[in-house]
Amino acid sequence: MSNAPAYIHHVNFPTTDPERTKEWYGKVFGLKAITPKSNTKVVLMTRGNFDLHFTPVETMDRMAPYHFAVEIENWDEFMDHLEEVGVRHTRITSRPENRSLFCYIHDPDHTMIELVYHEKRPGGAPPVERHAEKAKVRRGANSADEARAQL
Repeated sequence: MSNAPAYIHHVNFPTTDPERTKEWYGKVFGLKAITPKSNTKVVLMTRGNFDLHFTPVETMDRMAPYHFAVEIENWDEFMDHLEEVGVRHTRITSRPENRSLFCYIHDPDHTMIELVYHEKRPGGAPPVERHAEKAKVRRGANSADEARAQL
């Protein structure tokens, strides 16, 4: 037995429109809604490897976390997916020190979500080299604050 937690089970966010939230997270991240047997007001969504919960609120008067991050397995495919479903993102930034890319999006209640991609294959060019040209032509704000202002 360990006194250390195994993993984060879920994170709960406020939502002003549960149906819109279910649709958006289903469309963008492929999460499926779960019908709870108790506390039926809370929206439970899962992808199998992570869960998000959403509590309906009248107004967004509580402070939500600054952001949460989602690891992306295939950067180019996910960026294409975002474009197809009409979700804007900030400028793509590379972190050469850990061979990663990231940008931000916002859900309909303006929760900021960081999208992160880490190079997993040994050898080969790091993402900053392979994706640099494509990243430059993708539209998006230059910062999370700029993206929030554009919403």
